[in-house]
Amino acid sequence: MLDYPQIDPVAIALGPLKIHWYGLMYVIGFIGAWWLGRKRADRLGLSRDDIGDMLFYGALGVVLGGRIGYALFYGLERLLDNPLWLFQIWDGGMSFHGGLIGVLIASLLFARKHGLAFFQLTDFVAPLVPIGLGAGRIGNFINTELPGRVTDVPWAMAFPGMGPQPRHPSALYEFALEGVVMFAVLWWVSRQPRRRGMISGLFLVLYGVFRFAVEFVRRPDPQLGFIAFDWLTMGMLLSLPMIVAGLMLIAWSRRQPVDDARVDDAEKATDATSS
Repeated sequence: MLDYPQIDPVAIALGPLKIHWYGLMYVIGFIGAWWLGRKRADRLGLSRDDIGDMLFYGALGVVLGGRIGYALFYGLERLLDNPLWLFQIWDGGMSFHGGLIGVLIASLLFARKHGLAFFQLTDFVAPLVPIGLGAGRIGNFINTELPGRVTDVPWAMAFPGMGPQPRHPSALYEFALEGVVMFAVLWWVSRQPRRRGMISGLFLVLYGVFRFAVEFVRRPDPQLGFIAFDWLTMGMLLSLPMIVAGLMLIAWSRRQPVDDARVDDAEKATDATSS
């Protein structure tokens, strides 16, 4: 059994001002997405300044969608009892699935503003998302959140405040899969323009499969427990539609055009020359 690293959740303390590692992980995710997005901005015919605008929309979607999603998916009874609890962001957490819905709504608004097709934009955004997912899971681990189930694997850890039983470090599994592996796959596949919807569909499938798999070793949310069959968790239930939607989107993408503003510009230049 490994020792759980004792890391102070507060990264920087300046008098009454405290900056937590978890908050810094969000900053890392947004900065990483902004930096990489600027490198590929020409694919959408956007300026580098437009990428900052896009990240602002995305940040609102993540924060609002993540909190509202957590309240609806994991704390509905508590929300109905006290609606103001929704705004008590220090109590409870954030939901990835809620954040995803928030980002999709933000993407729809941004796409309309800039005259882009919805899936044209989501294909661009999808490879940028795992940076924030991976960083967020590191933040969860530092906060001793998302404990795993009891196990005897050699790398198990005793989570602070949860007794001496060794548990799966499930947050690190999610960091490796949702962060490292997903980024590597999506960034590599998207190195060349693909048919519209393909990258978005691949993102949904990968996240859904990875999250569903890790749920088998992650402790169910204590306020919900198992949803059914003594093994089905809320995380699994929310991930299944993602997998189905992703597969359908990949199939649909085979009949769609390849999205690349550079190709369109080149074709326009050729047409102008020939005329």
